[in-house]
Amino acid sequence: MRSLPLHLEPGSDLRRSLEQLAQEQNASGFVLGVVGNLAQAAFQCPGKIGPTVLRGELEIITLQGTVSPDGVHLHLSLSDGDCRVWGGHLEPGSRVLKGADLLLGLIDTPPSAPAQPSASDLREPAELSESAEPSASAEPSEPRVTIAVRSGCPFSRRALRMLRTLGIPHRLIEPAAEGPVPQVFVDGELIGGYDELAQCHGRGELEALRQG
Repeated sequence: MRSLPLHLEPGSDLRRSLEQLAQEQNASGFVLGVVGNLAQAAFQCPGKIGPTVLRGELEIITLQGTVSPDGVHLHLSLSDGDCRVWGGHLEPGSRVLKGADLLLGLIDTPPSAPAQPSASDLREPAELSESAEPSASAEPSEPRVTIAVRSGCPFSRRALRMLRTLGIPHRLIEPAAEGPVPQVFVDGELIGGYDELAQCHGRGELEALRQG
């Protein structure tokens, strides 16, 4: 195992920065320590469908969990200006205020032959076939949400999981040969990727798209 320090500048997304680092380093590991503060914190509380978002001068108390090229699983705790402590699963949208310094313990991933995409990789959508292809008894209208995803993309899987959890019907389409995924469209208009989808949910803008 090797130790790797990471300094994040103001405005950096805490979660996305760690995901990017793990992909660039092609290494897995965990957070050994952190000091810093956030201007905005997004975290998933137990039992809640969508993320909780706090804004202000928020002091990071702990950040624990794992990082890997396939994604991260991190638990954040923080204190607000009244010394109340909050915490949950770290989500995209947690923005650094003045700075944050982390120490990671990483283990390099040994090279291996590329894995062939499995049915479960993007056929998490397979479980959603009733949403993508309505049966004769379903409403004839097309789903309002269309999403372009790519096999093996962790953000594609998270976006699909969010839509499934919220009960939002959607249709899968092939992504362009180049460009980021996922890409989420509502009524034919691009709203963005996973981060933008999570932000829309945090603002309550996805409620009108839910089934039933």
